[in-house]
Amino acid sequence: MKKSLGPQTFVYPHPVLLVGTYDGEGRPNLMTAAWGGICCSAPPCGAVSVRPGRHTHDAVMARKAFTVSIPSVDHVVAADYAGIVSGRDADKFEVAGLTPTRSEVVDAPYLEEAPLVLVCRLLHAFPLGVHVQFVGEIVDCLCEESGLGENGLPDIEKVRPIVYAGGNRAYYAVGERLGAAFSMGKALKR
Repeated sequence: MKKSLGPQTFVYPHPVLLVGTYDGEGRPNLMTAAWGGICCSAPPCGAVSVRPGRHTHDAVMARKAFTVSIPSVDHVVAADYAGIVSGRDADKFEVAGLTPTRSEVVDAPYLEEAPLVLVCRLLHAFPLGVHVQFVGEIVDCLCEESGLGENGLPDIEKVRPIVYAGGNRAYYAVGERLGAAFSMGKALKR
């Protein structure tokens, strides 16, 4: 029997996303976001939700750009730190020993150490309750060569992304491969 938990945000897992921006003084900043992901394939778009009072919110609105760095398990401590300290109060890159790299196509930095980065130009900002959802057109996708699979695309086992479970407020690594997408279900076709 299922127990009602009321309206909640339990979708498992949430990606751990590091949103990169430049603030009003041109300082690079990272903010950890779990409310986000891919929201359109043509044009390719990603979305992140940010509270209006956050340092990142003002930076995205001013620069009309952001990056989404996908950290690996090697950077889980830095990713957590970037979500608990404001860029108004600290240089998160410096404190965490990370490298901000200026995007060549938008006015935003990304995390050099991240194996996978989405570079986004702001398309829409939708107020949604206590958050604003930023939808950005993905104008470039950067991947470390060591994160690429045999097909030349990012390989999840090589990127080793972090995921977040809101129910128990914990980070996890991605688990075992279960099978080929768009193939396993064919066994049920009639």
